[in-house]
Amino acid sequence: MLPKIVLSVSLALSLATPVAVQAATEENSPLREKAREFVGEMTERYGFDRAWLEKQLAAAQRQQAIIDAMQRPAEKTLEWGRYRSIFLKPKRIESGVQFLNEHQETFARAEEEFGVPRQFIAAIIGVETWYGRFRGNYRVIDALTTLAFDYPPRAEFFRSELAQFFLLTREQGFDAQTVMGSYAGAMGYGQFISSSYRHYAIDFDGDGVVDLLGNPVDAIGSVGEYFRAHDWRAGEPVAKRVYPANAIPEELLTEGLRPSLTLKDYRAAGLDVEVDLPDSAPARLIRLQADDGEQFWLTFHNFYVVTRYNHSHLYAMAVTELASRLTEATTMPGDGESELSSINE
Repeated sequence: MLPKIVLSVSLALSLATPVAVQAATEENSPLREKAREFVGEMTERYGFDRAWLEKQLAAAQRQQAIIDAMQRPAEKTLEWGRYRSIFLKPKRIESGVQFLNEHQETFARAEEEFGVPRQFIAAIIGVETWYGRFRGNYRVIDALTTLAFDYPPRAEFFRSELAQFFLLTREQGFDAQTVMGSYAGAMGYGQFISSSYRHYAIDFDGDGVVDLLGNPVDAIGSVGEYFRAHDWRAGEPVAKRVYPANAIPEELLTEGLRPSLTLKDYRAAGLDVEVDLPDSAPARLIRLQADDGEQFWLTFHNFYVVTRYNHSHLYAMAVTELASRLTEATTMPGDGESELSSINE
């Protein structure tokens, strides 16, 4: 649930270096200083066996390709038009319809239990892994050790995620050396990072195992639970395209993903916004550079909830549009208007 999309990243195995070998600071230690400190913390706080942890870290591989990928995520390097084209391909939409049809009962139960439209849950999985086809080519332990010990801008966060990963492997019985994921250490159908896996993943098929790596049923339920836990509001709109008659004042294009203005503010500025929300509803206007020029979208609370999955309005817009296309593809004539209709252009 971090920025994960990169257009082309080589695995670069030739650059992989054992964490244990690089820059050891004590003659008899198989680990670097930061790794040794980490081992000490994990043994003291969580009761891990020191020798086992040292063995796991010694077998981890530092990969420069992972650092390179972190430095050029598509969410920060692409305009909306190019970013959109990655996820709104007809084949991805067709695969989404197939995924929805294959798991109809599961999606119906998730809608009922979490209040999240099935198309939004499917769109998350579609954007993240193309419905499970591409779940990541990196060992999670390589990604997390590389970023925890060799990427200072996010080292604190990924050190925490590495701790969560070892706790997860202990709880779930995973082999820490074989779990695969993204360059940021995200795993499974929905690409949950370790802390999200531990806090939001659920056993949705009732088999006693919480499996997001290979079980789409658990993944569907867990995405629904993630949205519910982040206060998805059933029945409320997500985003609506607007067509300003005049230039947009810069103060209406606020910084930060959390809405700081209200629908009343935008209506007072002259934006014609027809949505079933009170004037007091939080809202945020975003400007996107599409292939055919600028677009303006007014986004609401549920859009902000989508950004909790990946902190990017481009990502949330891709999920929102894919959900809309899936709704169009699966709604029969006469079914009526869904709550996603407000995102259509």
